[in-house]
Amino acid sequence: MLRYYLSVADVLLPHVADRPMVMKRYPHGVTGDFFYMKRTPSPRPPWLRTCTIEHRSGNVIDFPVIEDRASLLWMINLGCIDLNPWYSLCEDTDRPLYIHFDLDPTPNTPFAVVREGALIVGDVLRGLGMNPFVKTTGSKGVHIYVAIRTGPTQHEVWAIAKEIGHQIARAHPDVLTAEYRVAKRPERHILVDYNQNAWGRTLASIYSVRANEEAKVSTPVSWEELEAGCDPSDFTLLNVPERVARVGDLWKPLLGKRGRFDLGATVSA
Repeated sequence: MLRYYLSVADVLLPHVADRPMVMKRYPHGVTGDFFYMKRTPSPRPPWLRTCTIEHRSGNVIDFPVIEDRASLLWMINLGCIDLNPWYSLCEDTDRPLYIHFDLDPTPNTPFAVVREGALIVGDVLRGLGMNPFVKTTGSKGVHIYVAIRTGPTQHEVWAIAKEIGHQIARAHPDVLTAEYRVAKRPERHILVDYNQNAWGRTLASIYSVRANEEAKVSTPVSWEELEAGCDPSDFTLLNVPERVARVGDLWKPLLGKRGRFDLGATVSA
C-alpha cells in the first residue's frame, strides 16, 4: 500500500495539501476494527506540520497535515488506509472549497441504480450552472463535487446542499431519497447525503484505497465513463496507477481558481 500511495503522490498531494486530516486507523488491518483520531499523536516527526482548530466546545485540536511524500507515508504507516481531509484549507477552516453530495445506496441496491441517480444529480447541478465532478467512493456509491469560490461558511454550504438534495429527491422519488432515518428509507434507492457538508465532517479523498478485500480505490471518472457502465470494482490499488499515467488527474480542474461556482450569490440572494 505504501508503494501505491507513492505511485499516485503527484496527483494525490495537491488534493489533500494544506488541509486538516482526520486519521481513520486500522491497527489490525482491513478486517480488524478501526477508530477515528483527530489529534496528532506524540511523539511525531519534528518536520510534520499541524493545523490548530478550536471547536465550539473550547477544545483545541492539532490536526496533522499532509504536505509531501514523507508526511503521506507517515500517515499511512499509522494504519490509515484511506485519507480523510477537511473540505477547507488550514488558513480558514470554516470556508470550504467545495459543495458535494455523497450518493449512498440502500442495502442490496445494484450499482446500476447508483449510476442512474448520479447522472440525475449531475444533470441537475449543471442546470444550476455548476460544473460537477464525479468519483467512485471505492465502496458502493459515488461522490459528486463542485468547486466553489471561497466565501460562504461551512454551515451556509451545508444549508444549500440540504435544499438541493431535498429538491432533487422530491423530483426523482423513484430513484433518490433524502430520508436519513434508515427504517424509513425506501429499498433500492440512493440517499443524497448532504450532511457530509457539515463542519468537521470528512469523506474518503480522491485516490484513497478503501478497506475492503478488493482494495478498491476512490477514483475520479468522466461522466461519459459513468454513463457507459463503469463500476467501482474496475478501480483497485493494482490498476489505478496505470490509469493515472494514461488519463492523468481527471479532477485537476477542481484545484484551479477559474471556473469555481459562486455559491455566495445564492447565500446573499
